[in-house]
Amino acid sequence: MGAPTRRILANLVLIAAVIMVSAVPAQSAALDIPVLTGIRTGVHPTFDRIVLDFAGPRPQVSFRFVDALTRDGSGEVEWLTGAAFAEVHVTPAQAHDDSGHPSRPGAQKFRTRDLVNVMAFAVTGDYEGVLSVGVGMRKQTWLNVFTLGNPTRVVIDVGR
Repeated sequence: MGAPTRRILANLVLIAAVIMVSAVPAQSAALDIPVLTGIRTGVHPTFDRIVLDFAGPRPQVSFRFVDALTRDGSGEVEWLTGAAFAEVHVTPAQAHDDSGHPSRPGAQKFRTRDLVNVMAFAVTGDYEGVLSVGVGMRKQTWLNVFTLGNPTRVVIDVGR
């Protein structure tokens, strides 16, 4: 096979590859990442509740009690009202849009004056598909963190 024939064949293969890639619908990985759309709080007879609303599939959640909350990325201390603190990680998840702007209106950190044990809440990280939030409490009690669907929510129950 001569050089011109090889070039023509290579170009045909390249054109076929471009056509095949163009025919596949473009799907962003971001479509599979839940996006924070709201934060709500509520009082129940034996616990305080924080609900994180999401658009997208259910994420995974984990939590731990910490001596101090830190900001993801920088590692700087996140000052939050409370005598005890819990750190909750939601993954995959994000609290920003494609332009990097917050995906929900409102403060990233706020006092929870209507709750009994929970004193404050903060988004402490939104970095590489991990959303981190901190809860400041009057005292360390029990935590129950779980997800619900239809619509997607992460629920943080804090005992009194």
